Amino acid sequence: MSVHDPRALRDAFGCFMTGVTVVTAEDPSGAPVGFTANSFASVSLDPPLLLVSIARGSRNLAAFRAAEGFAVNILAEDQKDISSVFARPVEDRFAGLDWRRGPVGAPVIAGVSAWFDCHMHERVEAGDHVILIGRIGGFDATPAPGLGYYRGGYIAPPRPAL
Repeated sequence: MSVHDPRALRDAFGCFMTGVTVVTAEDPSGAPVGFTANSFASVSLDPPLLLVSIARGSRNLAAFRAAEGFAVNILAEDQKDISSVFARPVEDRFAGLDWRRGPVGAPVIAGVSAWFDCHMHERVEAGDHVILIGRIGGFDATPAPGLGYYRGGYIAPPRPAL
């Protein structure tokens, strides 16, 4: 395939199973903002760093460029609806959502599989995205299975045999 075929390249990237996250922050006025992302990775344990990326075309980009931190919420398998809301251009994505501020200050969504609240460590310009590297200031993990994404659709992990 040609690397100049964006649809084919996107389909090839879709062969990699990923988790589904909602990345949150607050805009300069203090209002919560966020977007769905599957571009999440751990970077380092010492210091504790992670990364996500945001499209340069995102309506949230200005808020994340200005933010002092952000949270990564790893969605649980029963939170497909939250993923969908944060993936679309909805005016108030937090309307009716159960959330609170994490220890660093970014919105943390209730019922997620895990969350990480981060100080902004670095922003890296990379092609049509900006990579946000966060220094983890607080986190929690629950037993809830995470929501996955593969070849354009949601997947849930198989349940372990008891």
